[in-house]
Amino acid sequence: MNLRRATKLRTGMTAVSLAAGLVLTVAGCGGDDSGGEAKDARPSAKQDGDGSRPVTNDSGEPLAEVKGGDDITLSITSARRESGGFVTVTGKVTNGSGKAWVAPGWEGNESELALRNKLSVAGAKLVDKKGKKRYLVLRDTEGRCLCTAFGQPLQAGKSKTWYAQFPAPPEGNDEVEFQIADMPPAGVALSGGE
Repeated sequence: MNLRRATKLRTGMTAVSLAAGLVLTVAGCGGDDSGGEAKDARPSAKQDGDGSRPVTNDSGEPLAEVKGGDDITLSITSARRESGGFVTVTGKVTNGSGKAWVAPGWEGNESELALRNKLSVAGAKLVDKKGKKRYLVLRDTEGRCLCTAFGQPLQAGKSKTWYAQFPAPPEGNDEVEFQIADMPPAGVALSGGE
C-alpha cells in the first residue's frame, strides 16, 4: 500500500512541477508593456525616413560599381569598420530598366531572412578572401536584417540608398568582396573604425 501511495504522490508532484514550469514559460513570453507600440530593435542601424542609412563617402565617387541583369546598377560608397566589431557597407542601387524592380533574390534564400525581409538587401554577403570566410548580414533578435528594406519596388529610372551591416573580418583583412543575388562581386577596401 505504501508503494502505491508514494507512486501517486510522485506522479502528482511531477504534474504540479510541469504545470508550474509551463506557467512560468508562458509568463516569460509576455510583452514589454510598451502599450502595443512596436519599437525598432536595431540599435546600431540608425535610419532615416525611407529605411536607409545616409551615404558617407567624402569624395562623392563610388568605391565600387557593378551592373547586373535587368539594367540594375549597384554602387558602394562606403565600407567602414565600426567600433562595435562590425562593418557597415553603404551605397546606392539604380534601376536603369523600363519597369519597376522588386529586388529578386536580394532578400536571400534562407527562409527566415526571406520571410521577414522582403525587398531588402538581407541576402548580401561580405567575402574575406585572405581569411577565406564569408560574412552574412547581421540580424536582430526578431530575425530582421540590419540592412535596408526598400519597402516597395524601385520604379524605373529611380535610385535608392542602402546599407548592410556585417561582422567585421579580423584587423588587417581589409580587402573584401560584396556579393548579392545575381550581381557581379564588388571588391572594396574597408576603411578604419570610429
